[in-house]
Order: sequence, then C-alpha cells, then structure tokens
Amino acid sequence: MARIAYIAPVKAERSRTVGAFAGALRPENSLTALGFARGPLHLEYHYYETLVLPDLLHTLIALERQGYDAAVIGCFYDLGLQEGRELSRRLVVTAPCESSLLLAASLGHRFSIIVGRRKWIPQMQENVGRYGLESRLASFRAIDLWVPQYHADEAETARRFREAGRRAIEEDGAEVLVLGCTASAGFYAELQAALGVPVIDSALAAIKHAEYLVELRDRFGWIHSKVGGYEAPPVRELEAWDLARQYGAETIQDLWVELAVIP
Repeated sequence: MARIAYIAPVKAERSRTVGAFAGALRPENSLTALGFARGPLHLEYHYYETLVLPDLLHTLIALERQGYDAAVIGCFYDLGLQEGRELSRRLVVTAPCESSLLLAASLGHRFSIIVGRRKWIPQMQENVGRYGLESRLASFRAIDLWVPQYHADEAETARRFREAGRRAIEEDGAEVLVLGCTASAGFYAELQAALGVPVIDSALAAIKHAEYLVELRDRFGWIHSKVGGYEAPPVRELEAWDLARQYGAETIQDLWVELAVIP
C-alpha cells in the first residue's frame, strides 16, 4: 500500500481538481490532498510561486518524516520539483508537467500543451527544455483564461479547449494534447472523445506517475539519485544554520488544510 499526498500549493480552496481523483488510484493506495492556510489563490506570477516555495518544501520534509511514500506538487509549473527531490531520501516526488510530458512522449510523436494565458508559456517552455523534450513539442496554445475562470463557465472553457486542441492537431501537427494546468481537471474525457487524440489531465498523470515510481522503488530500488543534481544539503549545515526553526519547518503542519482523503 502506498500513501500519497497531493499538495495544492496555494491557499486552500476545495476544487474540482481534488474531486477528479476519486477512482483514479489503485485500490490498495490512499491519497491525502492538502492545501495551505495562507498564500495566494493561484500561481500565475513568479512572485506568488516564490512566496509558497518554503511552505511547499517544508511540507515535503514533514511528509517523508510521517512515512508517506510519494508527494505530488499540484502545479503545472513544477515549482519545487528539483528542490523537493534534493531534500527527499525515500519520498517519491512528482509534478504535473514532467509527468504529463513523459507520458505524452510515449503516446505520440509530437504533443501540444494547452494553457490558460500566454503569460504561462515562457516558464513552461523552459521546463520542456529541462526535460529534454523540445523536439517533441508541436506548440503551445492559449485559451485566454485565468485559473479562477476555468470553472466559472465550464461549457465555454470546454469550447475554448476544443478550438485550441483542434488547431493544435490540424495546424501544428500535435498527436497528443496536454492540459497545462491542474485546474483543467475534469475536461480531458470530453475533449478526447471530441478530438480523437489522447488528452492528458496533468494532475491525474502526476498521481499515476507517483504510484508507478513507488512501485519501482519498492520492487527494484529505483529512487531519485543522490549523486549529482539531487545531492542533499549536508545535515551539519542545516543544523548549524538552524534553518528549520528560522523558516518555520517545525510547525509547518499548523498551516495544512486537509482537502480530501481518498479512499
């Protein structure tokens, strides 16, 4: 049995994203969805990301100490993914962009990412390059919606997704579509049926990737490497500098808001 945590790295709000997880997990696994009691309601700006990063990273440390097997960072920017893997020792850490793109690359030759606004594209494009998949990227397509607008009029959001997806397929050569925001949860099945290509829900992809990596860890000992990029900070420095106390890591659970427990 794997214990998985899904972290919505924003001030807690119940959302369709969490509801979409029901039925997605393997029967033997469980998932706890967490948000925070402070912070921004979305992460469309670098400043907002910077504000939540310490709470996110200290949450990952706390989850590992509590015996969780995996943690999913619930933002398509994949903020804190590299830092989280650096800090983890046994905890599997995944995020939506990397998980979705690795899956997309196995389902078709080229993929397009559908995003809310053009503002998002530069940072996401940097991630595509970081993951070594630039040659597989057909395009980005924006639907001109802010994150809070995704579920305000879901029929209109779905229409914009269909239009952007169709153009990505017909004009850009996309064979797979990736919904580039965790707020897109719940739309993939309708779009997939309408457009006739795989449409990846990025939040679900990250959770399924976490399950898969936990199994590989437990059966074969494959876990994030600690040689090179994910080498952990020296414990002697962390203790000598008293970072946990200074940055509130020891009281991080006081900021957690439980959004759901599945099953």
